[in-house]
Amino acid sequence: MARIGILTSGGDCPGLNAVIRGTVLQGRTVHDQEFVGFKDGFWGLVYGEAIDLDRSVVRGISQQGGTILGTSRFGPYTEPDGGPENIKRALERIGVDGVIAVGGDGTMAAANRLLGDGIPVVGVPKTIDNDLQATDYTFGFNTAVEIATEAVDRLRTTGNSHKRCMVLEVMGRHAGWIAMYSGVAAGAHAILIPEQQESLEQVCEWVLSVRDRGRSPMVVVAEGFKLPEMDEAHSHKGMDGFNRPRLGGIAEILAPLIEEQTGIETRATVLGHIQRGGVPSAWDRVLGTRFGQAVSDLVADGQWGQMVALRGTDIVRVPFHEAVGHTKTVPLDYYRGARAIFG
Repeated sequence: MARIGILTSGGDCPGLNAVIRGTVLQGRTVHDQEFVGFKDGFWGLVYGEAIDLDRSVVRGISQQGGTILGTSRFGPYTEPDGGPENIKRALERIGVDGVIAVGGDGTMAAANRLLGDGIPVVGVPKTIDNDLQATDYTFGFNTAVEIATEAVDRLRTTGNSHKRCMVLEVMGRHAGWIAMYSGVAAGAHAILIPEQQESLEQVCEWVLSVRDRGRSPMVVVAEGFKLPEMDEAHSHKGMDGFNRPRLGGIAEILAPLIEEQTGIETRATVLGHIQRGGVPSAWDRVLGTRFGQAVSDLVADGQWGQMVALRGTDIVRVPFHEAVGHTKTVPLDYYRGARAIFG
């Protein structure tokens, strides 16, 4: 009987528990596989800290947010105890034959490196940002969009009451998918994304156009958006666990500038980690479950070095080397289509 370890790495994401449940149920029922869950991402893999996963442990967890295994931004090559030789010893000590890594681009890149160092590993793509090129959609994205859309709807009512311009900041470091989907869904008057610079003058022109029609302007901005005069996306919170600037706060930069230029009272709201929290949507539970079942099948076939992905309505298999390092950004034609009705 194969004994497989599962880990969830990087930022948490609605739907992770559905993946864990789908994997365990498929593996136990169809493939006679056993599972352990590594604690806190690659940290648990490096130090061999794991819990047994059976049907009783995963019962009813699909509707829970977060991950029952915990997660971290700890990398598998982190010194002093990381690296393939230590990991191989840890796997041998707890009797694990291979690893399922659930995470975003950084996690898949780390998994690909581990594969090259002789560790059997497969992957499941995860990010609320929906910015992995190898898959049409990632679980967690739908939930994040629903949360952001509700936030726009709520801000619109208080904006209308005070005749204010409201600026909502959502996540999206390199790709503006959450901003685009929530902004279009809620009828935002301007959507600002990392893929396309817009001048402050243009934003204010849209805002004034809305005011002149007797409406209260609603602007949605992704955290990675830059004004033309900015060299980098706004960051004032130091570095994250992957040594990247922690973004956040562009809405609080834009709001006073808009108010100064237009004379319209303007307020900023940074949605932040609320987008990651809470119960996953039905769509994300289903996709997470399908990914979990598919990765169990992948392990059963011995197809190490591949990642499951959604193409159309089908679950497919993609080699790691095709999946990592390719950011899926919002196509400019799509943005231009939405931009045509801003203001």
